[in-house]
Amino acid sequence: MKKLLFTFFVFSATISFAQTVNDVPIRDIDVDYVQIIGTGRSLSTKVNVEIDFGQETKSISFKNGTSIKDEKGRNMKFNSMMDALNFMSANGYSFQFAYTMNDEKDKAIYYILKKNK
Repeated sequence: MKKLLFTFFVFSATISFAQTVNDVPIRDIDVDYVQIIGTGRSLSTKVNVEIDFGQETKSISFKNGTSIKDEKGRNMKFNSMMDALNFMSANGYSFQFAYTMNDEKDKAIYYILKKNK
């Protein structure tokens, strides 16, 4: 019985501390490539970062399924795109290349990452 409770506790702790995108833990995303998109935040030095791995989103708003959530289900905030890149590297992804979009409506930085096998 103690062994079962310990196993349950360890499993619960692992699940509760995982960062997720669209309710999928980042380390468990089963694709070869992901794209992270960084956009500026109004009146802040931090950036909004979203992940596109080809997922189907659960909402009409595409962005609701692409935000990185912390263990409490809140959107994570990153200091910069380099902060986001280091976060993704710690979660098993390698940088491939980057590009920017800068038009009237969209000013964003896109990083393509490959999942380490």
